[in-house]
Amino acid sequence: MTAAVLEEDLSTDLATAALVLARRFAAGATMWCVAPAWEPHAQHVAVEFVHPVIVGKKALPAVALTGPDLVATVRMSVRPGDVVVAVAAADQPDVVSVMRRAPAWGATTLWIGSGARPQAGAADHVLWIDDPDPRLPATGGFVLLYHLLWELTHVCFEHPGLLAPETPECTDEVCITCSDEGRLAEVVGPGRVRTATGIEDVATVLVDPVVPGDLLLVHAGTAITRVDS
Repeated sequence: MTAAVLEEDLSTDLATAALVLARRFAAGATMWCVAPAWEPHAQHVAVEFVHPVIVGKKALPAVALTGPDLVATVRMSVRPGDVVVAVAAADQPDVVSVMRRAPAWGATTLWIGSGARPQAGAADHVLWIDDPDPRLPATGGFVLLYHLLWELTHVCFEHPGLLAPETPECTDEVCITCSDEGRLAEVVGPGRVRTATGIEDVATVLVDPVVPGDLLLVHAGTAITRVDS
């Protein structure tokens, strides 16, 4: 277990995720923690970040979300710029759904787990232990991962120059109509969708009929295709 946690690739993933978390927190984000099969992990992650156990460390806003309809609970809670952290197996259906929808909600995602990995691109950041042992979540391996994540996030806060948001390389204006822009959107009502920038009115004639919860790809104010699982 120790060797797996100290593996070079995982160390790099941890450092990268911690820097992103620090930047999100510095910009006002809230962390929403989920672990449907292992709810104590969600609660533990939230406590780690919200409770400044070391003098001088920041109390960072973090909340554990639980309940029978996890997707609806996260949807209602998260706001653009927030972070969703999941501790779950790769085949946990509620977590898969939350991770798929998070870009439409404007949230950054981080997935902690073990064994078989999620599909590539399933989350913005993946912290994974390649050990199929089903007992692993109870051995402390996950706890060590998110303790390290907490510590590295605070290391980033000790270097304020790291917290400035990344500046896009391209600053030229781009015509949305002429570009290949395509944004993930979640249907909230007739002709209305939720995207990373908020609620928008869009034309859905190309993909009708649609119902709340459907995921669409939106281009220039028009839904051009469905996004299936």
